[in-house]
Amino acid sequence: MGASLTGDGVNFAVFSANAEKIELCLFSSDGRKELCRLPMVDRDGDVWHIHVGGLTVGVVYGFRAHGPYEPEQGHRFNPNKLLLDPYARAYEGRLKWSDAVMGYKVGSPRADLSFDTRDSAFAVPKSVVTDPSFSWGNDQPPRTSRADSLIYEAHVKSSTALHPGVEKGQRGTFLGMSSDPMLEHLQKLGVTAVELLPVQAFIDDRFLVLKGLKNHWGYNTLGFFTPEPRYMAQGAIWELQTMVRRFHAAGIEVILDVVYNHTAEGDELGPTLSFRGFDNASYYRLAGGGRYYANDAGTGNTLDLTHPMVLRMVMDSLRYWVETFHVDGFRFDLATVLGRESHGFDPHGGFLDAIRQDPVLAGVKLIAEPWDIGPGGYQLGAFPHPFHEWNDKFRDGARRFWKGDAGQTRDLAARLLGSAERFDHSGRAATSSINYVTSHDGFTLEDLVSFTIKRNFANGEDNRDGHDENHSDNMGLEGPTRDAGVLAARALRKRNLLATLFLSQGVPMILAGDEIGHSQGGNNNAYAQDNAVSWIDWSKPDLALHGFVERLSALRRALPVLRQRRFLHARARPTDGIPDVIWRRADGTIPMHEDWHDPAFRCLCVELRMSAEGNDPSPEAVFAVFNTGAKVPLHLPDTAPGWQLILDTTQPDLPLSGHPAKTFTEAPAQSVLLFRSQTGNPMEA
Repeated sequence: MGASLTGDGVNFAVFSANAEKIELCLFSSDGRKELCRLPMVDRDGDVWHIHVGGLTVGVVYGFRAHGPYEPEQGHRFNPNKLLLDPYARAYEGRLKWSDAVMGYKVGSPRADLSFDTRDSAFAVPKSVVTDPSFSWGNDQPPRTSRADSLIYEAHVKSSTALHPGVEKGQRGTFLGMSSDPMLEHLQKLGVTAVELLPVQAFIDDRFLVLKGLKNHWGYNTLGFFTPEPRYMAQGAIWELQTMVRRFHAAGIEVILDVVYNHTAEGDELGPTLSFRGFDNASYYRLAGGGRYYANDAGTGNTLDLTHPMVLRMVMDSLRYWVETFHVDGFRFDLATVLGRESHGFDPHGGFLDAIRQDPVLAGVKLIAEPWDIGPGGYQLGAFPHPFHEWNDKFRDGARRFWKGDAGQTRDLAARLLGSAERFDHSGRAATSSINYVTSHDGFTLEDLVSFTIKRNFANGEDNRDGHDENHSDNMGLEGPTRDAGVLAARALRKRNLLATLFLSQGVPMILAGDEIGHSQGGNNNAYAQDNAVSWIDWSKPDLALHGFVERLSALRRALPVLRQRRFLHARARPTDGIPDVIWRRADGTIPMHEDWHDPAFRCLCVELRMSAEGNDPSPEAVFAVFNTGAKVPLHLPDTAPGWQLILDTTQPDLPLSGHPAKTFTEAPAQSVLLFRSQTGNPMEA
């Protein structure tokens, strides 16, 4: 499929089940002049193809598809609209918004039932024949185990646009993202994988362009095989390949956030750029007899992955990014859409079955965002192994506990053990849960402790967009302040949230910039802010916070008990007869049923050992304290000969080696404490 080099020319192949005629259009190298149209007369089933001798790398092309224009029956063929190859590997030019890219006459009383005859070629990008070969040398994927992973969610441009250590010509690009300063920063944090917001080619929505804004996040994909041109300093795909190779050399995996639930063509009033023009009835899930679109993603349309050729396109795309770019995994945006069959979400549906049996994808990490706005859209915990899932229950539970909401201690206990009530089934592991306190979607960590009300006015939607329920707390004053007391309280709250994240079972994910105190000024939906709102300001880093994150990461790496694959079920270990998890109150007693439902129960303690089911003989244990209330007397367990305090969020500069806790008698207010049994090996400084 797409354009393939054959040695003596190029073979072009596209899919359409309902077209009556398809033409290949060749253009000048700058894409401005259409040179010729060649009818694609060969057809195998629903794949139309043509071989053109003498063509080579750099040829600029597009297609025109002829067929019925019957929107009420789902058909929207319009040969006046130049179409991008759904399998295009590169683009020439960018989309210029014009009414000519619409298949209908804008302003017509018949709306999308009307037919527009203007040629759109001048306004749309063109496809380019590309040779993706690259010298990978001895590149090896890190293949970090799930249990040892620390994910860093980042945006290519936001991470590098203001970084003083990145060369100016590489800021905002793949090369800048993998520059030495960025790699050194990530290595210091102990990051094992970067999860990049969409880098498949996308467009800026027309309503944003009219406001002078851009689709900064990129969840508006047009090319599932095309790296986004705005992230390439020289417009060459080797730049992305180089980025991946450099990350791998640094021991860091690359995970791509991908959007296969919808396309950039929008609803029935959207443009005709590719899929709609080739075969609207096949590519999309339609409603209202065929004229309208299912909108499970909230973006106007929904790809129909129950169609075999659409499913093939998505699978071909995933394999392409693994084989051509050596990426190590994917995070699937609104993944419930991908698993929805005619009868509803199905964990054994076509796409989920296809991806799990694919040999090329067998070794990569798969992460689901387990919800959408469609029927039965919330599916946290329902995806099959080997999927990880973004766990918003962890996000909200941790936020509410530290905010001081009553009755949250029981929920926090579930989050600390990997949200077993959601994931402990069907042989799934505790690492199925991707734990996070913040992500690109919502407040940054700094804003989470600085604002109680979102401030999204810059998005031009009168502050109606973005989440209203953020479970945030400004610690006494709204927004930026110089009040030393408020700043100290905010710093402690951030440390408590981060400590909760790193001490929990599952896979931790941190948001780029949180480690240095990045703020978006209270904007919790900065999808359209390609500017200083979302760009990380590296000139004023919170070095103390950065050092604390390094410390947490080092603790997690040093303590296997904090990153177990098996769920803990409070079963006695065969090696020493001690349960692998013991819940305690601050006074050392075991919480009773009524304690778990007591709003005043605000100091939760837990003693952890390696899982009884794993039969690990290690005698090492940790004792963690999460106190969201006032200071309280603390009794250390007598199940170990002694304890060593190795983390106290009220003392962020506590030496990594810790100190004996024999005289430790109370848990400070608003604190996280971590003790290590003295039967373990001393912590390295």
